[in-house]
Amino acid sequence: MDASQYDCDVASTVWKTWHEIPWIGAYQIVARLQTRIAKAVKAGQWRNVRSLQRLLTKSSGAKALAVRRVTENQGRRTPGVDQQLWSTPEEKWQAVVGLGNKRYKPLPLRRIYIPKSNGEKRPLGIPTMRDRAMQALHLLALDPVAETTGDSHSYGFRRERSTADAIAQVRNVLSGHDCARWVLEGDIKGCFDNISHEWLLANVCMDKGVLGKWLKAGFIEMGKLFPTQTGTPQGGIISPVLANIALDGLQEELTTLFSTVRQARAAKINLVRYADDFVITGSSRELLQDKVRPLVEKFLAARGLVLSESKTKITEVSEGFDFLGWNVRYFKSVIVQPSKKNRKAFLEKVRAILGARKAASQTEVIDKLTPVIRGWANYHRSQNATRTFVKCDHRIWEALWSWAVRRHPKKGKRWIKQRYFKQLHGRDWRFAEKDKLLPVLAQYKQRKHAKIKGDANPYDPASDEYFSKRLAKRMDSTLEGRRKLRWLWWWQEGLCPVCDQKITRETGWHLHHIVKRSERGSDKLTNLQLVHPNCHMQHHVREAHGTAGTSIYK
Repeated sequence: MDASQYDCDVASTVWKTWHEIPWIGAYQIVARLQTRIAKAVKAGQWRNVRSLQRLLTKSSGAKALAVRRVTENQGRRTPGVDQQLWSTPEEKWQAVVGLGNKRYKPLPLRRIYIPKSNGEKRPLGIPTMRDRAMQALHLLALDPVAETTGDSHSYGFRRERSTADAIAQVRNVLSGHDCARWVLEGDIKGCFDNISHEWLLANVCMDKGVLGKWLKAGFIEMGKLFPTQTGTPQGGIISPVLANIALDGLQEELTTLFSTVRQARAAKINLVRYADDFVITGSSRELLQDKVRPLVEKFLAARGLVLSESKTKITEVSEGFDFLGWNVRYFKSVIVQPSKKNRKAFLEKVRAILGARKAASQTEVIDKLTPVIRGWANYHRSQNATRTFVKCDHRIWEALWSWAVRRHPKKGKRWIKQRYFKQLHGRDWRFAEKDKLLPVLAQYKQRKHAKIKGDANPYDPASDEYFSKRLAKRMDSTLEGRRKLRWLWWWQEGLCPVCDQKITRETGWHLHHIVKRSERGSDKLTNLQLVHPNCHMQHHVREAHGTAGTSIYK
C-alpha cells in the first residue's frame, strides 16, 4: 500500500474528530513524500517534483499537520481580518476537513506595525487562520525544494540552522593570517516588501494559482483595502522561505567572477547570509567595490530588490563590524562579542520591565526577568561574551537596587539589602526571595557551538544520524541543570511516546504522570514521561472517552 492509499484509508475509516487523528501515521506519510520530493529535486526531475507536491497537499495527514502548526505556534491567539481563532478541537477538525478547497480564495491581511531597533516601525501582515493553514500546507511541499537547492551558507529561516551557525561561519572565513581582511556588509532595502511577484511566480516550484492569490491578496489598514503589487508579507508562514528562494543563487553567482581556481583563492570571496542580512569577504576594498558590489546589485535587480545605501558598506575587519547582534573584529585573532547596540537594547528591556513593575512583588519581577536574561545569555554564550556578561550583571544590579530603594524610601540600605538580596552560591548580592532566584549572566560559561555542515539536508535520509546527534547535544544543553527532564529525554531517545516525533526546544514539552497524582501517582522517574503539549491533551481526551488506557506508551 502506498502513502496516498494509506492516507485515504485512515481519513475515511478512523478520523472522526481532532483527537482521533493518528499523528504517527500522519508524520510518516508527510515525511516519506518530503523525502521523495528532495530526492527528485536533487536528480533534476521537476515534473516528478510537482506531481509529488500535488499529492502531498491533497494528503489528509499534511492538512492535519498544517492545522496543528498554526494552532500551536506563538501566533495562535492572533486573529486575522475575520477575527476567527481555532481554539477548540471541533474548530480544528472542521479546519482539517475544509482545507484545500478548490474554490479557495485568501482574505486580505490585517496590517499591524511593530517597532524596529532604529525607532522606525516594521509592517506585518497577519493572515487569517485558514490562510495560515493553507500556507503551512503548501510549505510542507515547498520546503524540501528550498532546502535542497538553497545556498550552503544561507542560515536564516531554515530547519536546523541558526544565527550561531552563521556567526561560526563568519569566524571560520576570517580566521588565520592568510584570510580576507575586508568585508562587504550587505543589507537589502525592504526585502520582504519589494520582491518581484513576476520573479516569484516564474521561479518558485509550487502551485502558481495559490501563490498568485497570496501575493495579490492585499491588506486592510484603518478599514481600507490596499492592493499589493510587490513583496511577500512579513507575518506569513511561507514568506521567509519565498524570500530565501529569491536570494538563493548569489553564492554561485560570486564564483563566476573568476576564471581560475587560483584567482578565486587569491580573491578570498566568501558569502555568509542570514535572511536578508549578509556579509561577503574579500582580499581588498577595490575588489569588493568594483566587482562584487555591482554583481550583487545586478543579481538583486532581477528580483526587484536594491541594497540599502545607509546600511551597506565596506569595512576592514580590524575596525570591526556588526552582524546579527555581534561585533566581529580581528586583533591577532578573530574576536566575536555582543555588539554595543545589542547590549544597549537588552539593558533597556530589563529597565523597562522593572519600570513597569514598580509595585509588583519580587517574585513577579524574578519570573519576568528570568527568561529575558536566560535567553540573552544563551544567545551570546557561544562567543567571547565573558567580559560583557560581567559588565551587564553590574548594570542589572544597579537597576534592581534602584527598583528596591524606590519601593522603600524610608528604609536604610542595610535593611533593603537583607530584604531583597541573599548570599548564595558564593555571591553576596543575589536577587532572591525564598526559592526564587534571579539568574546572573556570569553563571553562563562559554559553550562552543558546533556549526552545521553546509551540505546537510534534513530531508535526506543519509543525514538522519547526523541531525539526531546534533539534537541530542542541543537538548542536553537546553536541559542543563534539570536532571530529571534531561534523564527522561535521553531515556525516551528524544521521542514523544504519543506521536513518535522529536521533542525539541521549539516544540516544547509537558511532564506527564503515567499514574495520575490524584490517584496517588508518585513523582519518581518510573512514573513520568515527556510528551508534546498537544499530545498530552489528546491522551486525556481519549482517556475521558474510554479510548485510551492509563498509559501512553506506544
